[in-house]
Amino acid sequence: MKKIALVVVAAGLMSVAACTKSPEAAAVENNADMMADNMEMMSDNMEMMSNTTMDPTAQDNTEMMAENMDAAAENVRDAADETTDNM
Repeated sequence: MKKIALVVVAAGLMSVAACTKSPEAAAVENNADMMADNMEMMSDNMEMMSNTTMDPTAQDNTEMMAENMDAAAENVRDAADETTDNM
């Protein structure tokens, strides 16, 4: 019985040791994910707006803004990853 308890305790300690994210790092990552998700939704809305215009120039510009917003969302995620790696 002692061996089983020892194995269970050891497994529990290993799982705790595997969790190295600090609360601050988790908060940074969560906030960045929410911000990036919102930016991607804005990008999707811009793409839908580009489909409603008949002006080819306006359509191209709106699609380019949507692509830039997607790239900015990816930059937010990358910056959060880099920040949490350095914490």
